[in-house]
Amino acid sequence: MILCMSFSCTRKESMKSLIADRLNRSAEQYLSMAEALVSQPDKLPRTFEHDKLVTSNSAWWCSGFMPGTLWYLYQYTNDAVLLEYATEYTGRIEKEQYNKGTHDLGFMLYCSYGNGLRLTGNEAYRSILLTGAESLISRYNPVVGCIKSWNSNAKWQFPVIIDNMMNLEFLLWASNASGDPKFKDVCLSHADKTIKNHYRPDYSSYHVVSYDTITGLPEKKNTHQGFSDNSAWARGQAWGLYGYVMMYRETKNPAYLNWAKGIAGFIIDHPNLPEDKIPYWDFDAPGIPNAERDASAGAIIASALIELSAFVDKDLADKYIKTAECQLRTLSSPDYFAEAGTNGHFILKHSVGHLMGKSEVDAPLTYADYYYVEALLRFNDLILKKK
Repeated sequence: MILCMSFSCTRKESMKSLIADRLNRSAEQYLSMAEALVSQPDKLPRTFEHDKLVTSNSAWWCSGFMPGTLWYLYQYTNDAVLLEYATEYTGRIEKEQYNKGTHDLGFMLYCSYGNGLRLTGNEAYRSILLTGAESLISRYNPVVGCIKSWNSNAKWQFPVIIDNMMNLEFLLWASNASGDPKFKDVCLSHADKTIKNHYRPDYSSYHVVSYDTITGLPEKKNTHQGFSDNSAWARGQAWGLYGYVMMYRETKNPAYLNWAKGIAGFIIDHPNLPEDKIPYWDFDAPGIPNAERDASAGAIIASALIELSAFVDKDLADKYIKTAECQLRTLSSPDYFAEAGTNGHFILKHSVGHLMGKSEVDAPLTYADYYYVEALLRFNDLILKKK
């Protein structure tokens, strides 16, 4: 479905009322989703296509998002049933702590076990997370200075994707939790090399940079999920923004703050960002304004901008909050927010997983839901409660 909406972000409903309503309705959806899969102990939701729930096993890169969303919704509601399901579905991912074949352990383990540890203090979760962090840094190459994303193949020697910035928060936590600086050292190297090699002068990012493992220098700069090698794939821009906001929060290095502000400016001021602030799947997609929108990118950007607003001057903060509020109002509208019992029990409609691969196009996605709920919680805690 192509969304071509004439939209204004001005609404009579207060953000306080909107957030409370959508979080409660999201909790109802995810309770239904958890109930739908409770009899299938090895399954986790992936998407909903052709009126059918598509599931994955724990090795799928998105396996941690549904349990993570359950933890967030438990945080808001304090509902004992949500706690039970969050615990159940988090446990389904436990074996991935030993998985050295993926860079996505931050998504898989930190969104699930990390939130579980934060909310319950369960020491067993801490042990699983630290084992997972060791598995993740096994993919680090000191010559390249980055964590390998995908395994080497005929096209790329050492591919690093911008998405990998999202795994660094997990490693920074591991450094603090263990007292071992090696995890943080890997993060700093990876973040710095990504600034140097992934970004263009306008603060837009390539999707994939492949490195020569002998020289440590980039050998190719391409895309895999974007429109073209030189386009700005929307979710890639969102991953980078979120990653550098987080890096500043954790290190207080002003270089990361400046980089996050640069990325935010590229996104917010881009002439192809629609009025309702939900980006097309690629900022350079053919057919704009009749190109697919990506709700997941909008949710990630909103969550990042809300946090970024706390680190900048008032004028920039107001700009970021205004954009994020518009995004949340759009995503909370009937155009994107699913009615109870529909959409395979996912919260948001109209995300784009991999358009060029004809996979998960105009579909609900677990990570869209996760970052939407996170953004609602952040707006409530960081913006409304400070007024």
